Amino acid sequence: MSVRVLAVGKKHEGWVVDGISRYEKRLRKPFDTSWQLLPHSARDGEAARAEESDRILGKIGADEFVVLLDERGRNLDSPELARALREVFDRSRPVALVIGGAFGVDDRVRDRADLVWSLSRLVFPHQLVRLIVAEQLYRAQEIAGGRPYHHV
Repeated sequence: MSVRVLAVGKKHEGWVVDGISRYEKRLRKPFDTSWQLLPHSARDGEAARAEESDRILGKIGADEFVVLLDERGRNLDSPELARALREVFDRSRPVALVIGGAFGVDDRVRDRADLVWSLSRLVFPHQLVRLIVAEQLYRAQEIAGGRPYHHV
């Protein structure tokens, strides 16, 4: 069990690599994380959304618990995220966390998602979202383990 992040877009920029690396070094099973970057579409709008959604769906396993990041999703606080992931891990399911492209994902990906999670009602650049996800996974690990990283 682990978390696999599927992200549409360019490779991590240097500052993102440094930030993600800081948290990845601390992540332990089942919260350990791997990244799979999928190329963005050269198309625009709905055509890009459909092409990128095809790529995403082609990478998701039938047994994976899919968490889709979307600003219209459920706004979880950090303890709620920790509980949700812990429940999935307790059922021995791997997690695929999906970060769509600039045009988002289509309904096929949304329908496949077991949880649609919103970091905020704000929209963030994809590079920043990746760093926030790494930190939130670390925070969830620490909360689940009863360690003092997260202060209420």
